[in-house]
Amino acid sequence: MVKNDKWIKRMAIERDMISPFELKQVRNGKISFGTSSYGYDVRLSSEFMVIKKKGIVIDPKSTNGLFERIIVKDHIEILPNSVILGKTIEYFKIPRNIITIAFGKSTYSRCGIFVNITPFEPEWEGYVTISISNPTSVPAKIYVNEGIAQVLFLEASEACDVSYANRSGKYQAQKNITPAKI
Repeated sequence: MVKNDKWIKRMAIERDMISPFELKQVRNGKISFGTSSYGYDVRLSSEFMVIKKKGIVIDPKSTNGLFERIIVKDHIEILPNSVILGKTIEYFKIPRNIITIAFGKSTYSRCGIFVNITPFEPEWEGYVTISISNPTSVPAKIYVNEGIAQVLFLEASEACDVSYANRSGKYQAQKNITPAKI
């Protein structure tokens, strides 16, 4: 069952599931973020990882030295046909009986920008690493401290037997943008 805004607010406040947490959806000339009807719209931090050089082969089994970490003030431009990694401002602590699905904000998708986030598994916690790609033929501007994706929370009828924390998942409690690791 998809969880509604009342459940999200209760879990965020009582169990520190989302921190920092915006009680309402915030717009005010920004790409919206905060609590929505059946989810939570996360914000993008000012920290990114970009590929250092062109003409290389990306290998998910060996990403050492592939990326360069950069900090920007209010936006970043993604070159045509390229990808950057970002992270959320929000830190998540997912309950044992919950899994999430995230989707890119429609504002970006209507400009051809793809946002990819894998599910947050039961008892996973950390800042979310986000892959943002620009498959268009022109540069794209991405704004920090504004909405980048919407997270939906799905509740299982019973808690899982083995959670992400039980398996000591390799991305557990990540504080920084984390490239692929084996």
